[in-house]
Amino acid sequence: MNINFAINQGSKILKNKLIPNSQLDSEILMAKTINKDRNYILLNSDYYLTKNDLINFYRLIEQRSLGKPVAYLVKKKFFWNSEFFVTNSTLIPRPETELIVENVLQVTKSSNKINILDVGIGSGCILLSILKERENFYGTGIDVSKKCLNISKINAVNLDVTSRLKLYKSNVDKFNLGKYDLIVSNPPYIKKSDIKYLEKDVAKFEPRLALDGGLDGLSEIRKVIKKAPKLIKKKGKFILEIGFDQKNKVVNLLKKEGFYINSTHKDLANNDRCIVCTKI
Repeated sequence: MNINFAINQGSKILKNKLIPNSQLDSEILMAKTINKDRNYILLNSDYYLTKNDLINFYRLIEQRSLGKPVAYLVKKKFFWNSEFFVTNSTLIPRPETELIVENVLQVTKSSNKINILDVGIGSGCILLSILKERENFYGTGIDVSKKCLNISKINAVNLDVTSRLKLYKSNVDKFNLGKYDLIVSNPPYIKKSDIKYLEKDVAKFEPRLALDGGLDGLSEIRKVIKKAPKLIKKKGKFILEIGFDQKNKVVNLLKKEGFYINSTHKDLANNDRCIVCTKI
């Protein structure tokens, strides 16, 4: 069987299981199977597959048909300007989270040698993207998950930023190391009761720890905001990702803790997604 026929078969299987982007997913999984990029498989669609390749391809198609995200099957996800290694221990990097990176680069464009803290570093996509862009910036990442820290470490090696990165296993409540020019965070912010209504790919396969924001979706955000004033320098910036309906509540929480709100930003779906503020 050639590449083209197998891809079309895979796409049909996924389509029948109501998987969106079935053709694209089938192409990506084929590229993973034969360890080539997508361009190669499109240019070599007549290439005949070995029996082993076919078995491995249909195994991936089956997992995808059950809802397992493509990023976990291929163990990578593109974010900002780099490819990140991901496993099902970390949240999959999302385009809307690039708003944090964008705003950090904007507010620090005339800064030199600043120290950044990333609360809940996960795969490292936010902090490592910033360090890659700014060669004189230094970063510290904390996470409660040892597996996330290990994945961040792998990504830091791949992006060649390890010399400017420190990682700690810690809850934000218990972290007291240093004062930072800038804090970034994409904490869990989904209401506990809403998790079951998320897309199957997310609800069933992504780590609950990275999604669950407690009863009102704000329990982890509150912790970060409560601790941030102790970890941030005066006039330091705090850039936070939020849920689409949380802006007003989060703005009030930030003001109570002595932050001035510089700006709020919407994602491509026109949802409030990011708040930039300054410690007064």
